[in-house]
Amino acid sequence: MLQHPNIDPVAIPLGHWHLFGHDYAPAIHWYGLTYMVAFGLFVWLAGKRAQYPWFAREGWMRRDVEDLLFYGVLGVVLGGRLGYVIFYKPLYYAEHLNEIFAVWNGGMSFHGGMLGVLVAMAFFAWQRRRPFLQVTDLIAPCVPLGLASGRIGNFINGELWGRFADPSLPWGMVFPESGSKLPRHPSQIYQFLGEGICLFLILWIFGKKERGRGQVSGLFLIGYGFFRFVAEFFRAPDDFIGDKTTLVGDPTTHLLWFGWSEGQWLCVPMILAGVLMFWWGSRQPRGGDVAPTAA
Repeated sequence: MLQHPNIDPVAIPLGHWHLFGHDYAPAIHWYGLTYMVAFGLFVWLAGKRAQYPWFAREGWMRRDVEDLLFYGVLGVVLGGRLGYVIFYKPLYYAEHLNEIFAVWNGGMSFHGGMLGVLVAMAFFAWQRRRPFLQVTDLIAPCVPLGLASGRIGNFINGELWGRFADPSLPWGMVFPESGSKLPRHPSQIYQFLGEGICLFLILWIFGKKERGRGQVSGLFLIGYGFFRFVAEFFRAPDDFIGDKTTLVGDPTTHLLWFGWSEGQWLCVPMILAGVLMFWWGSRQPRGGDVAPTAA
């Protein structure tokens, strides 16, 4: 049985400031650094993919990748926050409208963030007159390592811990932040390995060859949906989703049909859409339509 290292979430303190009658203690947090790593990895990987012949002949350049990052960041932040508000706590925020965009209080949803990114990519594709699936096929293999980086941030913060584990599990870990001294599954590490490292390897290897338009994007939806679905069996839900009817400090998942959690049900349409997209892409000619070079 292991003990969570209880790492200070502040990576670099920037001192104390007294301005306009108030005290401030600005700092750079580890979680913020993991986001910076994620954005850096995206630019590097997407830049390499833009050089592949089937993207280069369609006019992709480095500045397109940098613009994609800007659109993507907006989509992640806005979509992730609105997804959290709508999917998880709609009644609370209906009564606290002024807190909807208070992102500094925490609360982000991956599924909402993904929808936000899709909207942002659709806007980018429309603005640059590029096929939408051409854009998503470029970026899909570049996303998982960013997700992996984010899960490391979750682990450092000691948040999103897993369900209670058998005490004999060698890597079972006690998270003091959970309010319990019983070992839990380090679900952040499971997600780091699954939807992060494994999914990256699958997509990067598959995407090194020219595929039918939409196949790489479809495989991302299938792969992420699968790994997230599996991870939900080990990940403890947030307190506001379940009720504490089992062990103290371990809220029971809000189970729906088939005994699946809300997070698992959100993965179902993602997997189905991925299967349809992959099948449709397999019927498309390699190369697809040639888009004009962005101005």
